[in-house]
Amino acid sequence: MKDTIINNIFSVTPDSFSKVANEVYAFQLQNNKVFSEWVSVVSGEKLVERRAEELVVSDEELVARAETHHLITNHRFLPISFFKLNEIKTTIFNEEAIFESSGTTNTTNSRHFIKDLSVYRTSFMTTFHQFYGSPTNWCIVGLLPSYLERNNSSLVLMVQELIIASNNSNSGFYLHDYEALKTLLVQQENNKLKTLLIGVTFALLDFAEQYPIPLKYTTIMETGGMKGRRKELTRAEVHGIITTHLGVEKVHSEYGMTELLSQWYSIGDGRFTCPPWMKVLVRDEDDPLTIRPFGKGVLNIIDLANIYSCSFIATDDVGVVYEDGSFEVWGRLDNSDIRGCSLLVV
Repeated sequence: MKDTIINNIFSVTPDSFSKVANEVYAFQLQNNKVFSEWVSVVSGEKLVERRAEELVVSDEELVARAETHHLITNHRFLPISFFKLNEIKTTIFNEEAIFESSGTTNTTNSRHFIKDLSVYRTSFMTTFHQFYGSPTNWCIVGLLPSYLERNNSSLVLMVQELIIASNNSNSGFYLHDYEALKTLLVQQENNKLKTLLIGVTFALLDFAEQYPIPLKYTTIMETGGMKGRRKELTRAEVHGIITTHLGVEKVHSEYGMTELLSQWYSIGDGRFTCPPWMKVLVRDEDDPLTIRPFGKGVLNIIDLANIYSCSFIATDDVGVVYEDGSFEVWGRLDNSDIRGCSLLVV
């Protein structure tokens, strides 16, 4: 069953999404101890029996649950904070990697146990192709100093793989050598070559203010994150500074989480679009089991690529989901931890 689900994930269509999501939901209820226990608690139902320290769900019960929860708004979502203190695993496995959130000195970092890195690679490569075409069309530059200075960053792995896939000798990472970065961008501009500069927000702001240059053939993508390096600014303020100093019309954005294996992109207006195997819903802050397909509220995320962890995540992000499935992030719940890679409040 699980191999069939994986094969279906990246070929999912709007018409088949609910069916595949139901299959993943049932698979994870049966094979994810933490998720099953959480669903049992919030549903007020006895879903599982404990046998020899393992959770067991009968085939009949599994089918019944899949039929009962035929609408994805009826599914239960695991609080994202569970990734801080639990090993969230679907099936029993020795992980190929562990992604860890950046966090701050006062927070506990989330950990995402990865059974199969090829699923993550397929996810971000397929999404990049859908939004930006082949990496070979770009010189890809990563300005991610805070992430490069630690281990286990899913963002660094993604950008590194995109740099390799670009097959461009000028692609690469930059830490704090802004002078060298400026030289590269000017060279690319003079040759009218497309460049994608992916950077953490505080570093992009530092570079833009210290080395203002007009960029016509460069696309700038911010990944969020101030990490206490600078005064917190709204997204509009950040984009205003970058566009003013670097001459680009828009600043693109990437939105991802350590707890997920997929990303969304915005082409400059702060409104993000999902790849086909993801969906964003909203829940009421006062009634977290009330979930709607669109509207304002706290964001719940379905990421089918999270097949071996948990695909149904209740985040701490507040925003709005539009009827076409795109969404905006406005900020975080007041009582939630501030993650180091957090996006800026609109």
